This record gives sequence, C-alpha cells and structure tokens, in this order.
Amino acid sequence: MKTTSKILFFTFIILSCKTNNQNINNENLNVLFIMADDLNCDLGSYGHPQVISPNIDQLANQGVLFENAHNQFPLCSPSRISLMTGMYSDQTKSTMLQVHLRQTVPDVVTLGQRFKQRGYTSVRIGKIYHYGNPSTIGTSSTDDVSTWTYTINPYGRDKEEEYKINTLRPRQYGGTLSWLAAEGKDEEQTDGIGATEAIEQLEKFSKNGKNFFLAVGMFRPHTPYVAPKKYFDMYEMKDIKIPYTGISNEYLKTIPEPAAKTIRWKQDQLILNDKSNEKLAQEIKEAYYATTTFVDAQIGRIIKKLKKTGLDKNTIIVFTSDHGYHLGEHGHWQKQTLFDDSTRVPLIFSGPGIQKGVRSNSPVELIDIYPTLMDLTEIETPSNVVGKSLKPIFQDPVYKVRESALTRWRASQHGSFNFSESGIQGYSIKTERYRLTKWGEKGEFGYELYDHKNDSQELNNLVNNDNYYLVLDSLKKHIDLRITDARKIPEGVGRQLQEVQLRKESYTPGDIHDINGKRIYMKPADD
Repeated sequence: MKTTSKILFFTFIILSCKTNNQNINNENLNVLFIMADDLNCDLGSYGHPQVISPNIDQLANQGVLFENAHNQFPLCSPSRISLMTGMYSDQTKSTMLQVHLRQTVPDVVTLGQRFKQRGYTSVRIGKIYHYGNPSTIGTSSTDDVSTWTYTINPYGRDKEEEYKINTLRPRQYGGTLSWLAAEGKDEEQTDGIGATEAIEQLEKFSKNGKNFFLAVGMFRPHTPYVAPKKYFDMYEMKDIKIPYTGISNEYLKTIPEPAAKTIRWKQDQLILNDKSNEKLAQEIKEAYYATTTFVDAQIGRIIKKLKKTGLDKNTIIVFTSDHGYHLGEHGHWQKQTLFDDSTRVPLIFSGPGIQKGVRSNSPVELIDIYPTLMDLTEIETPSNVVGKSLKPIFQDPVYKVRESALTRWRASQHGSFNFSESGIQGYSIKTERYRLTKWGEKGEFGYELYDHKNDSQELNNLVNNDNYYLVLDSLKKHIDLRITDARKIPEGVGRQLQEVQLRKESYTPGDIHDINGKRIYMKPADD
C-alpha cells in the first residue's frame, strides 16, 4: 500500500470510529450528583463555627453556593420524588414514605431516565429515592428501575452492628434519635463502601470514555448517627450548644395549633427540652456533627478521584440534601416542619462554565436541579418538569429565577396528632427576606410571618404586628398564586394515581422473629 493510500485509509478508520462511537471524545458534560440524607446547613461553608466540613467547603469555593434553597416537602420520599421529577408534591401525588414513584406518576420521565434517553450511563450508588434508613440498607427499597442503567447497594458494618447503637427507644433507629461512635475504618461503613464504589465507577468511566450521570446517595447523617470514633474525637461535647428558645408553652401560643404540633409530636425526644438532660442532648448533637464530618470525608474521597482521573474538567458536580433538620431549634429534633430549619437545604453547583466562589440568596427549589442540569448539558427538558433552570444565576449571581421558594406539609402525618379528617394542609414560602406559612385551604387555621432581617430563627410571629400589615397582605396573595400554580397538572406528566403506602418491615441483624414477625430474641449490644 502506498504511503498516501495508507494515510487516507487510517484517516478513514479514525473518522469512522468517531462517527460510530460518539463517546470516544466524551464531548458532552458528565454529571456527578451527590446527595446527603437529613443534612441541614450546619456546614463551614454556610457559616457554622463548629462543624468540620472541609471538602464540601472547598466544593463551594469552586462553584456556586445557594444560601436560600428549599425542599418541596420536608420528608425523605416525597422530597426525593419531587427532585427527580422536577415537580411539586401536589403534582407527583406523593406525600408518604414507602411509596414507589410509578405508583402515582407511572408515565413521568425522571432525571436519570432523561440522561439515559440521551445515551448517558445512569448509575445509582446508595440512596437517591427513598430507603427505609437503616431498615432497607443493602436493598433497592423503593427505587425506580427506569431511572438507572444499573445500581449498586452498599451494605456496611453500621448495618451489621446495628444492635450496638444507642437509641432513645430500643430497636428504633430510623425515626428515633440514635447514635454510635463505631469501631473500624471509614471503608467498612455503608457510606464508606458507597464512596469506594463511586471511585471505581469513575475509574471505569475515565477509561471507557462514556458519558455518565453518577448519582451517589449517602445514608448519613440520617439517624442512626453512626461514624467511626475518630470523627467524634474531632468535637468537644461540652462546646456543643443546645438552643432552648421556643420551648415554652407561652411561645407555642404565638403560632397556629398545627405549627405547634409539628414541633411537639415526637414524644420520645421531648426530654431533651429539659435542661437537666443537656448532656444527653449534647451527646446526640455531637453525634450528628461527627456523622456530618464523616460524610464530608467520603465526598472528599470521591472528588479527589474525579480530579485524579481528569474527569473534573468535563463534569458538573451537584451537592445537596433532601431536606433540612432541627437540632433542638423550636424544641424539636429531626424534620417535618415548615420552619427554615426543616425546609432549607445546602445546594452547591461546581464544574465547567460555572463561576467560582459565588454565593446567591435567590430563592430556589430542589425541583430546579433537573432543568438546570438539562440546560447545562444542552438536553431538552421534558414537558412534565416545572422547576426553573438556575443557569442565569451562574452568569449573574444577583439574578432571581423566582420571588419565593415553596414548601408543602401535611399536618396529618403527625402520629397521634392526626388532622386527616379536617384535611389540614400547610404551605410556606421563603422570599429573600420573609417567610409566610399558611395553615388550611383558606388560612382558617392560621398564618405565620417571620422577618429574617431581624429574626433568622423564626421565633417572632409577626401576623398581628400592624407594622407588617402591607407585607402580610402582599405575601398572602403571593402564596395563594404559588399554591394554585403548584397544583396545575404539568404537560406531559401522564397518569396521576392515588398513592398507597407499602407495609414497612424492619429487622436488626442478629434478632430472631417468629412466623408472625414478632421479635422473640434481641441480640445484646455487648455480644
């Protein structure tokens, strides 16, 4: 073969390969989506003076941090379904735990599914849709098979040694305050294993050149707060502050009854409002912070690998949580309220084309993640998505995509405080400065108004303050418009069905149950 002919031949082969395998050059942007579970904004990058979170903080320094981001329903499953579909809970018809996405909106196109449609490999590691945590660790729980190309379900020492965990109620972990300074290494814990799996996936993608949507869902700092002991040693328990404001009966009388009951329904944790139990409260809060730092370390491992492979030059990183979390504020622990502690979430974007070290106070919502990623990767957004792209904020940090962020809550969720017969619904909006919460279809169960300029802890309800009459009137009209808009049936959503909560079963490894599921042997903690 002549030299000229050889050159033409090999040129043809190279061009053919590029034509037949568009992934060789990996020209499209990849996405690394990292989601924590029950993580609030107690992070260094959000101004917390104690919490050690260097890797999340560094991620914020390399991208855009949203100060005013909020979930759409402060409970794991509904929030995650809203995020993955880009729709409000009124539109997903999902408001309970243990509900599969396709039970209520079987035809919807999810975030990972859309990437799959465009040739991406869509991978889930850990918890993205709802898991009973820790009950269904190691399984696919209520996952959606249509979202992913394949999935990985880590199962670690924290699950195997569950019987060792300290808890306010024996063998109650997921919804009960519980904690453990664990023995062993990071890599033995479920989230440590998840990080290792993510590292292996990044290595693979760096070699095969395929575009990916890699979703890594951490199980912590959700209860039980389990992390290796070294993370507990990073904190001085005596320095942990417990807020005792908003715990008096006089305070409860200043807010609507449904609001008061959202912060008093967890009976087992009310003992922490007694200052005689302050050391116990400090121990529990320290465990939450230690677990947060453990999660931060796993995120650091993943991002380090991303950079080592060079994939960071072509990968958008998104970090967030499914909802906020009370740590004694208003005399409440955990989530399921319409206060800022429960609605507000960390949200950080970093990667190619995104400015570094930018902070935005624009009100944004978790459902905005879906259209933003579509915008950044230049993929057409499905018509069922009602969230708004945040890309304009990346270009102009003072830009606002909306005037307020909307969160909904069902007061009927609260155990013995059952409002299901009266149908009480709560909706809350957070603007740049104010929060307005409305209880009842027409506000018949009351309103709450908070001015964050003077009251960031939301302890002074201004509804009856004449100085705020015009603000209240304006925000009442605004929240009604937001609610009406959130209830509209999105174009392309397809069928909307009634949700049915699946039966929940929880087993601690080592316990023995009879044929009826009753525990007949409980493995001791010192075994």
